[in-house]
Amino acid sequence: MTMIGTRTRKLHAALYTGAALAGLLAAPAQAQDAPAPASAPAAAQDDSAGPDIIITARRREESLLKVPVAVTAVTGAQLEKIGAVDLTDIQTVSPNTTLKDARGTNSTLAAFIRGVGQQDPVPGFEAGIGIYLDDVYLNRPQAAVLDIYDVDRIEVLRGPQGTLYGRNTIGGAVKYVTKRLPDTFSASLRGAYGSYNQADGIISLSAPIGSMLRVGVSGARLTRDGFGRNLTLGIPNYNKDIWAGRGTVEFETPDSGLFVRITGDYTHDKSAPRNGHRLFAGMLTGSPVLANVYDTNAGLNFPKEDVWAGGLSMAVTAKLGGGFTLRSISAWRKDRSFTPIDFDATPSVDVDVPAVYRNEQTSQEFQLLYASDKLNGLVGFYYLGAKAATGFDVLLNTTLANLDAYTAGDVRTETSSVFADFTYDFTPQLSLSVGGRYTWDQRKSFIYKANFLGGPLFGATSEFGGNPTLNLGASTNFRGEANFKRFTPRVSLSFKPNGNHMFYASYSEGFKGGGFDPRGSGTSAPDVNQDGVRSYQEIYNYLAFKPEVVKSFELGWKGSALDRRLTWSLAGFHANYQNVQIPGSVACIIGGVQSFCGITTNAAKARINGVEFEGNAVLARGFAGAGSNVTLSTAIGYIDPKYESYIGPTGAEVSQYRQFQNTPKWTLAGTLAANLPVGPGSINASTTVSYRSLTHQFEVASPFLDQPGYTLWDANLNYTFGSKGQYSIGLHAKNITDVRYKTAGYQYLAANAATGAIVYTTAGGVTPTLGKEGIATVFYGNPRQVFGTFSLKF
Repeated sequence: MTMIGTRTRKLHAALYTGAALAGLLAAPAQAQDAPAPASAPAAAQDDSAGPDIIITARRREESLLKVPVAVTAVTGAQLEKIGAVDLTDIQTVSPNTTLKDARGTNSTLAAFIRGVGQQDPVPGFEAGIGIYLDDVYLNRPQAAVLDIYDVDRIEVLRGPQGTLYGRNTIGGAVKYVTKRLPDTFSASLRGAYGSYNQADGIISLSAPIGSMLRVGVSGARLTRDGFGRNLTLGIPNYNKDIWAGRGTVEFETPDSGLFVRITGDYTHDKSAPRNGHRLFAGMLTGSPVLANVYDTNAGLNFPKEDVWAGGLSMAVTAKLGGGFTLRSISAWRKDRSFTPIDFDATPSVDVDVPAVYRNEQTSQEFQLLYASDKLNGLVGFYYLGAKAATGFDVLLNTTLANLDAYTAGDVRTETSSVFADFTYDFTPQLSLSVGGRYTWDQRKSFIYKANFLGGPLFGATSEFGGNPTLNLGASTNFRGEANFKRFTPRVSLSFKPNGNHMFYASYSEGFKGGGFDPRGSGTSAPDVNQDGVRSYQEIYNYLAFKPEVVKSFELGWKGSALDRRLTWSLAGFHANYQNVQIPGSVACIIGGVQSFCGITTNAAKARINGVEFEGNAVLARGFAGAGSNVTLSTAIGYIDPKYESYIGPTGAEVSQYRQFQNTPKWTLAGTLAANLPVGPGSINASTTVSYRSLTHQFEVASPFLDQPGYTLWDANLNYTFGSKGQYSIGLHAKNITDVRYKTAGYQYLAANAATGAIVYTTAGGVTPTLGKEGIATVFYGNPRQVFGTFSLKF
């Protein structure tokens, strides 16, 4: 209660401070025009002229084709046409990007861009990709698989964004921008029904109150039966059961140039736990390999899967006059996830992990922008205070009855930074941008590990409804604090020989925070001075890991030709990746009892080279009347990452055996679309083919978990009609050829410490390193889905 109360008071103070300061400074600007807020709607040309989306990648409004940054932007209208459901659907249209559900979850996000990211959701590990909801940074990945509704646009920024977006954006950032409320009464209804009883409904209402105030509410109900079944528990597997809502109040005084937007959102995910598919029969019980890869035999049924998340934010934009604009972004967010994770996916109690994640954050950002004919930019301040806690049991089938290896962790983060970024136009053709951010980052961690025996729920601790009879003692009871400081610069030089072309060269840096391994065991710390006692400093040094850093060089070319019938963006990059954090968990022995422990080190450095191309070509237009056209859009990514040094668990150099996880060498996508006027409306038909090459789930190659290259085929058909295009119906088909492809998994099998190759027995079998069933469990991407949609707008 104390922590929540403190955070609430901080939120109130931040909100009052932001509103008061912005309002005060706006007072002299009564004669100025109203500003365009950070979340202003994206403007786009007709599709037949090529895209010209207005984005805020550099925290100010600019044309997509004129920003010297590698960025993909997708408008809400485009997302609706392709039947996009949630944030993970964006990975197809953005080169060198992976956005997916994390292992064993429906709503936790694992994100990678240009070889950098993080798929372990445990507190203490920081993200490598920043996720922003209306310019509010989401500190943890839980509940970050954002459902798509009331979206103005989504921007994917590739490469380090450490100057304008701060820590934990070393691979890039994803910006989810919601729609501004209209000036008139508005109501809309969207619905979908399709395969696996998918039934979605989204309703939005907004209305002005007087000339300066607008209010709006949206609600979403998203459901789907499972792609498979949990045959042990008799419940769906890979289903969807979500309630979501958002409320917005906007206050705008055009005469004074003040815009205030207050938003609250809430999501409750009641989907069944998502469990994996075994790749060989259970070695203890003989639990079989199931024919349907979406079925599971997982037996863990507590705690009940339950995820909720919500938050409040207030954005204030005040035009001060003289080219100055002040922005304040204040926010508070909180989420909680209960989830049962059955690593072995069998009915037996063998590496069953009931878990809970609790997160809370408060943030405040101030930006002072300046705009003139030649100089444009901003200075700013950012603060984040966050709490991330977890607790999980590891229930094991051992010679000791009802054994539970319990781990709890609590991470407190306090981070603040000052930043500036300015662009000076020497001539209309030549511009130089220079920026930098200085960050102070503090991490306070608590790590507790203990073994328990007894209890009605196979030894589960009281956090999950158990009542263990015997505490075998704490093996780790650690508290530590670490402080980090970092300056992250950015410089770019752009040249526009004419209005159709822009060439740029840039250098940027980013860093991901350090900390302490939340699963680490103090008993595993080396006795450095050989005195027979593991001192606090020895344990501290063993559990701690440093920030990792990316330094990136990029060359780019954005252009258009043939009266904008052809537009493109081409970027080549080289990155130096230093102090790479390698988190992992391995089987270990604590107090003579088998468990698993975290091992996280700054084991590696690497270099990453790559090329990205995005293009849009109008192949034909006007052939069937006004508005008719045929377009081809492409997104191509090639990446060549290589570890230059990697110290393995035995202390040996093993870089030649290590791979980049969740980073396919090739990502390709092409969309052929046609618009035709038909009757009182128009038809939009499109088909997309995408390809992702071999993808490694972890740093060592695995014959069980790795996914060879695969191709997906989607198609969409939409008919829009009405005097203002306010009605539409659509038909969407995803993964038409019903490809089975792995997206994540678990593996705890004996392997060569240097190469990572599986060590097979003389009989060709494998040896478990954790539990007795043997763990090689995988999760799969969605099967073929066909669904219809409709929308009504008033």
